[in-house]
This record gives sequence, C-alpha cells and structure tokens, in this order.
Amino acid sequence: MPTAFELRQRNEKFAKDARAGKNPTHLSRQEKLAKRSPINLWALGVICFVVIGGVVFELFRMIFL
Repeated sequence: MPTAFELRQRNEKFAKDARAGKNPTHLSRQEKLAKRSPINLWALGVICFVVIGGVVFELFRMIFL
C-alpha cells in the first residue's frame, strides 16, 4: 500500500498534467465530430451492395449468358 507521501506526489503529478492538458479523460465535441465518418454506415452499406452486386451480376451475365 502506498504511503501518504507517495499518494500526495501522484496526486500533484496528476493535477499538474490535467492543468497542462496533457491527459484528457474525455474527448471534446470537436474531436468526436472529427473522428466521425461523413457518411452513415447504412448508406455506405447500400453503396457497397449496389456496386459489388452490380459487378457480380455483370460477371454472371458475361459468363453464363
């Protein structure tokens, strides 16, 4: 178990880092928005389905018909 002196030192270090902004615990709203994709996941799935499905059907048509 850490001593009171060690706890005080760790608390001071954490407080200093928090004041300096080096170790944020939660992302800011701007950072969350920057990480988001500009297109919804379902819309991306629909686009992939149309493109890949079109390629598959075209290959099927060329090979078997």
